[in-house]
Amino acid sequence: MSDKFLDLVRFDEDGLVPVITQQHDSGEVLTLAWMNLEAVSETLTSGRLCYFSRSRGTLWRKGERSGQVQSLVEMRIDCDGDTLLALVDQIGVACHTGRRSCFFASAEANGTMRTREVLIDPEKLYG
Repeated sequence: MSDKFLDLVRFDEDGLVPVITQQHDSGEVLTLAWMNLEAVSETLTSGRLCYFSRSRGTLWRKGERSGQVQSLVEMRIDCDGDTLLALVDQIGVACHTGRRSCFFASAEANGTMRTREVLIDPEKLYG
């Protein structure tokens, strides 16, 4: 294919695109975050996941504070060009709560059920 990957990405009106992050070998969904053009470019160049933090308005390099790094194995784009899928090798936990995945609560008839345990105390990750 001759198309450049970045030319296929359809960023929203805020210049962002959602990215689903998945463990490359197990298929485990780890998180959903956002990237801008700079974050996508840096991720493809460096091989380490870089996101755009909407709350801080700046780039966020996964693991820069916690050491819980995501190494890029493959970046995919959906058929509409408006969502990315990052297949990664996750070192440690992916969630700021200390869990392996950010998707740790399941809907129940009377609320939610936690499906993943805290593996690392968030205080140890972030101080």
